[in-house]
Amino acid sequence: MTETQGGLKIVHIDDVEPNRRRGGDLRVLLSPKTVGSTTGFMGVTLLKPGEFVAEHYHPYSDEFMFIARGTIVARLDGEDVKMLPDQSVMVPKGTRHRVENTGTEDALIVFHLCPLAPRPELGHVDTEERAGEG
Repeated sequence: MTETQGGLKIVHIDDVEPNRRRGGDLRVLLSPKTVGSTTGFMGVTLLKPGEFVAEHYHPYSDEFMFIARGTIVARLDGEDVKMLPDQSVMVPKGTRHRVENTGTEDALIVFHLCPLAPRPELGHVDTEERAGEG
């Protein structure tokens, strides 16, 4: 992590450990922990072809997703929506969602959630088990 003279923090993707708990390679870059944010957090999800992030929902937060690279299918409350590079979607709080890389190249999704849940452990509710769990 780099800090500017003015005290702003610049976070490189390699500064953050990947979270693979729900699938893929998820990295929260800008958060209360990394930069002291108080209203939301931002990160990236990297998915290899065939990888997915298991279905879940956020009871307190809207999620904004931008597809920077690759082709994904976003399942939003049971409806499959094909998304291509340079497309965005807002997933309202309480909406079950799952994303899967259905293409032949790695996918990169930039996401932002706000507002923050009252406590981090309340931010996600899992509704699908990952392969090998259960």
